[in-house]
Amino acid sequence: MKIGITQVLANSDADPAVVAKHAEDLGFESYWLPDHTILPVESSTGYPGVKPGQKPPRTLWQIPDPLIALSRASATTTTIKLGTGICLVPERNPLLMAKQIATLDDASGGRFLFGIGAGWNREECEILGGDFDHRWSQVKDHIAAMKVLWQDEESEYHGKYVDFPAVRCYPKPTHKPYPPILLGNIGSQLAFKRVVEWGDGWMPVVDGVEQFAAGVQQIRTLAAAANRDISTIDFTVFGMHGQFRRPEQIKALEDAGAGRVILWLKNLELDDILQELNELADEVLNN
Repeated sequence: MKIGITQVLANSDADPAVVAKHAEDLGFESYWLPDHTILPVESSTGYPGVKPGQKPPRTLWQIPDPLIALSRASATTTTIKLGTGICLVPERNPLLMAKQIATLDDASGGRFLFGIGAGWNREECEILGGDFDHRWSQVKDHIAAMKVLWQDEESEYHGKYVDFPAVRCYPKPTHKPYPPILLGNIGSQLAFKRVVEWGDGWMPVVDGVEQFAAGVQQIRTLAAAANRDISTIDFTVFGMHGQFRRPEQIKALEDAGAGRVILWLKNLELDDILQELNELADEVLNN
């Protein structure tokens, strides 16, 4: 079982270069960062991570850019995988994003994992150019365009949301044919179909092992019907604050089909994070 960690605020006070290096030294498999370019002051959409009426955590609008922060982490590490958990694809220009990701993957020796999502905040999405009501259709189009940019010497794409003539976009990713694309999911049944049709993996937030196991079974059923080799699909569980931090819980996820679990670091200050990593390693890596 691969065990990764996610850091909410990878900023100058909790340097991702230091945290990722320490995680690598301890034996963690991957290091993940979230994405919110902005967060509107007024919003019609409630944050799904809290109860109705509760305010979202302040950290949501303090998140650094994940690709830049992961680039910093890549400079001090050599083996740990570097992932977005998750990147809000409709809110980014796909040509620019393709180049940024290829550059990061090339510089890190093919260590990037592209965890993606469509976002939950309407105003945020629309301010940044997303089509919120059809955001997963937009994600699919953006990903298809990026795959062309990552693979073809001369790239050309004509879709609904992305349309460009023949261009050259370099460098190409080191990971071939491109970095794994893992679809985040917080409840949509349509995610299973998307994973089988054009994704490389499923990375849900779940209430527990039973919910995850049910999703794995649905993906297996869809993959069999589509003649998709199930071994080509990555199953990662994205643990929320305090989830899946005991060995028996991780073993239960593994038995249910998970190949990776990502653990949420609770602390925000650098010294506290490093100590938390030490304690987590003793609990889940050294037992």
